[in-house]
Amino acid sequence: MTTVQFRYGTDNLCYLVHDNKFAFVVDGGAVDEILAYLNENKLELEFVMNTHSHNDHTWGNKELLEKSDAVLISMKEILLMEEFSFHGDAIKVIHTPGHTRDSVCFYYENILLAGDTLFNGKVGRCFTEDYESFFHSIKKLLLLPGETLLYAGHDYVLEYLKLAEKLEPDNCFLPKYRKEYNPDDVRAMLSMELKIDPFIRFNEPAIIDLLIKKGLPVETEFHRFKSIISLM
Repeated sequence: MTTVQFRYGTDNLCYLVHDNKFAFVVDGGAVDEILAYLNENKLELEFVMNTHSHNDHTWGNKELLEKSDAVLISMKEILLMEEFSFHGDAIKVIHTPGHTRDSVCFYYENILLAGDTLFNGKVGRCFTEDYESFFHSIKKLLLLPGETLLYAGHDYVLEYLKLAEKLEPDNCFLPKYRKEYNPDDVRAMLSMELKIDPFIRFNEPAIIDLLIKKGLPVETEFHRFKSIISLM
């Protein structure tokens, strides 16, 4: 399968996944670009999906459905899935409540479409304020192989690198990460995220020391997770 990233709005990212004939869209806000790509490559759009129900991720759905023969798989339907098959390829659906109650990520062929649960450089905002569920959601993603390519729902990389550099100015991996950042192809391996993203490194001695210096709780993993994201 091929995964194509499209940028729309200021920083939103959406994805077209296809084989040599069929395709599906995740968070398809870049409507014109997606339709042009489908036409150029003689692909049939079969269905439209979302990582969660926020409007900036769903607003392209209506036009994509009107201008193709695709069907919408609703968030309600997606939340009932653990996996679906795309012409013989398995796509795992990972339920990740926290950013929203209906947040999911899609995982296949060592690619993670993470929506707004996990960004390149930082975790998402926990708008539900259900930090315990969000903690367990992030822990699920951290169990994926290190070679997993993380594709997020927004490009906030430069903003979040500044925050990471402020929290960990001596982190030797941050300059490499900044150098490899490509705004036309925003992605990074999970193994590298685990070296630079302070918000998923809550078990690292350097982060624990940082939290202690700031007088924040560190007794358990959950305490450390909640403490570090309080610094966002």
